[in-house]
Amino acid sequence: MLILDTNVLVSALRSTTGYSRVMLQEVLLGRLQCGVSVPLFLEYEAVLTRPEHLAAFGLTQEEVIEFLDGLADVFQPVDLSFLWRPQLRDPADEMVLETAANGGATHLVTWNIRDFLPASLQFAFKLQTPAGFYEQQRSNF
Repeated sequence: MLILDTNVLVSALRSTTGYSRVMLQEVLLGRLQCGVSVPLFLEYEAVLTRPEHLAAFGLTQEEVIEFLDGLADVFQPVDLSFLWRPQLRDPADEMVLETAANGGATHLVTWNIRDFLPASLQFAFKLQTPAGFYEQQRSNF
């Protein structure tokens, strides 16, 4: 199971091409399994509905909410039974790390690898960018 950092979704919605978009398409087609916790999903909603992102996406808030509803249908729920805070410099990233740790993720996918190091090294998941994940996994697509 993968956990996607919010920046991957932002990137996927900002560009119709690129590794983030490919990953998102694979998730929506059911080829990749992603997990999400309630706090992480609320973070997705808060960030994706910011006015600057809506303008960049060319979408309305209602369209983004509809998109998130579709993601909710395909993402696997992750219960946070153990909080790992504080581990990271940015408190906003803690929920991403906690979702990966509690969900038994194989990968945490982010464009901000540096923000998750070295804390992520104590967990079993692999930390990768969308580009790195796609290059490693593309034979499966």
